[in-house]
Amino acid sequence: MKNKIMLYLLGAVGLLLVSAPAFAQGAGETAAAGDSNVKWVAITSGFAMAIAAAACGLAQGRTASAACEALARNPGAGPRIQLAMLLGLVFIETLVLFTLVMIFAKVVAK
Repeated sequence: MKNKIMLYLLGAVGLLLVSAPAFAQGAGETAAAGDSNVKWVAITSGFAMAIAAAACGLAQGRTASAACEALARNPGAGPRIQLAMLLGLVFIETLVLFTLVMIFAKVVAK
């Protein structure tokens, strides 16, 4: 199991290192860089928001599941568990809102 995780981690790092030269070209080196960059910003913004929302949904589902299990095991700790769950949900949702703000700033800047 440990070797499998290490293999995935090294594969992801290798992929990131190989993809870096693709973004090395400057804006002045292409004929119509301004037009194509605006299109790609819009497309990647949609993908970024979709990934952030999907990760948020999965994390919120796991949080609610863990809170339900905790309440089933110890009903007397209900208010403390509920407070911790709500705080966790707020932090998870904040990550999606930060993604939305960064996307909005990037799209408006173009």
